[in-house]
Amino acid sequence: MDSRKNDPREIKTKVDSYYKKKSYSYLLKLLTIFILSITQLSCSPVKKQNRIIIASAGKIDSLDPAQASTLRALQLISALGDPLYRIDYEGNLIPKLAKEKPKVFNNGLTIDIPLREGVLFHDGTIFNAKAMEFSLKRFMKIGTQSYVISDRIKDIETPSSYLLRIHLTKPSSSINGLLTSINLTPISPTAYANHKDVFLNKKFIGTGPYKLISFQPEKQRIEPFDSYWEKSPQNEGIDYINFINSSSLFGAIKSGEVDLLLSNSVEDGHRLALNRMSQQGKLLEGEGPAMEIGYITFKTNSEPLNNKLIRQALSYSLNRKLITKKVSFGLREPLRSIVPPILNKDNKNLWPEYNPQIARELLQSSGYCSKKKLEIPLTFRSNVPADKLLALIWQEQIKRDLSDCMILELNGVESTTVYKQLSEGVYSAVILDWTGAYPDAEAYLSPLLSCEEIIKDKCLSGEAVISGSFWGSHEVQQGLNQSEKNQGFNRLQDLKEVEQYALKGAAYLPVWLVKPRAWAQLNISKPEFDGSGLLLLDRIKKQVE
Repeated sequence: MDSRKNDPREIKTKVDSYYKKKSYSYLLKLLTIFILSITQLSCSPVKKQNRIIIASAGKIDSLDPAQASTLRALQLISALGDPLYRIDYEGNLIPKLAKEKPKVFNNGLTIDIPLREGVLFHDGTIFNAKAMEFSLKRFMKIGTQSYVISDRIKDIETPSSYLLRIHLTKPSSSINGLLTSINLTPISPTAYANHKDVFLNKKFIGTGPYKLISFQPEKQRIEPFDSYWEKSPQNEGIDYINFINSSSLFGAIKSGEVDLLLSNSVEDGHRLALNRMSQQGKLLEGEGPAMEIGYITFKTNSEPLNNKLIRQALSYSLNRKLITKKVSFGLREPLRSIVPPILNKDNKNLWPEYNPQIARELLQSSGYCSKKKLEIPLTFRSNVPADKLLALIWQEQIKRDLSDCMILELNGVESTTVYKQLSEGVYSAVILDWTGAYPDAEAYLSPLLSCEEIIKDKCLSGEAVISGSFWGSHEVQQGLNQSEKNQGFNRLQDLKEVEQYALKGAAYLPVWLVKPRAWAQLNISKPEFDGSGLLLLDRIKKQVE
């Protein structure tokens, strides 16, 4: 018998050798599996997150609905909060936080709004009549867009937990549109308890389909609110990015850096290129109702524009068809009304057409065109490309047609400065744009024309001062007041008469009409807008691989 077979040292050596080989084999298998896994991962498509990157121009300084006024801010607030009602694309009033349409009684002085139950704010606070009352009274106290409510609301009551009762100072036929305003979006009384009298700019606690995750002026991130009362958004969230200029926006959508691009502040040349790309099947384009008007305000309380004949002459000197063709390549429409035609179809051609001969006759009757030339300083917003082009083309047009009668002097000023100085009477003539807070003719006429104190044709206080025209008319005020008492056709006739008075005053010169547009990558659903011209963010969907 061989004694080495039972030698412990020999046995230990064999065991060690066996486990060593076993260990190497095991490690080799693990390494093989790891390499195969990496290979498989590199060959398989990575599932992308269903988040949407939306680009716009400029910054958002405030998300407080009592202060927000820019389209960018209102667009974002519309996703973070719900209004009482929303207007659909056909102009119908759709209940949102309201349970049903408003009930009007007491000779039109009282409105009852039943509210939806089971709705939560993003902080868990229950939405009810008290919360809605808090939000409305807060806006009435500190809201910067004062024309939205004006002096229409006398008091607010909450007879029960889910019934809001509004007492009006006078009957108001425009109240239905008013209740769709994004500025009246309810906010959490808990979250804003310390901000009853001051703005809360960088936060928003509402009831909307999205909640705010982070806020910077240049970028905002929102994600679906898990406890939302209605249908959940069709995406996992949105990064709302604000670019500096049109070239950056155009490059971002063209390169695929962003999923969707909003048209505000995009140069018309880029709009045309994007429109052609959509026609070629490279992008998807969606458009909303034409709610934005471009116009010129004349300061009427000082020379030379306190002369109505001169203002009328300027109205005849503007060739809208040429300007819209040169500036927007036809994407903007010429406009001869300060109310979008979609809101009052009979009103679309009130202002005079281009006629340099009539302009010359009016200027001659005011002492110009012989040895004396009228000098008009025209201010344009330097950060709005279309404004500058409009100003340049109008200037050249006047040089061609009326060079012996008048001179148009151009001055570019940043838009924020323009808005701050309008009511101070700094600008003789200035190019502006406007989108009503809700889709109703009154939301265009009142902010430009209403006046609280009038001496002859001069407005001393009111919206006409804030708008920079300083023009007042007792007939306009009577017409606006009468329109609030009527409904349907009679109300439209009242508002039409109001604009006819405005035409005679010639304190404003409508130029063009703008449709909101959005362009999306091909793996994004086609952009959709509501009846107010706001993009429906919760309906945007991305195809993920």
